[in-house]
Amino acid sequence: MREILRTNDIVLLSAIVALLDSADIGHLVLDQHMSVMEGSIGLLPRRLLVEDEREGAARALLDGAGFGAALVAP
Repeated sequence: MREILRTNDIVLLSAIVALLDSADIGHLVLDQHMSVMEGSIGLLPRRLLVEDEREGAARALLDGAGFGAALVAP
């Protein structure tokens, strides 16, 4: 799996997850339950990983939807 996004913006994350779900691109959100450790202040970013073989398709989909600037470099 490859990381394509790291963000504290849960709205952005949920929009991107919805797009990946609709395109049937396997993904995993890491660190979403870290608020227990940090005190719910949103300090730690959540990381979004996609399947290695679908990384190109995921990046193309998200870039086409206007989220390209939010993605981490490959």
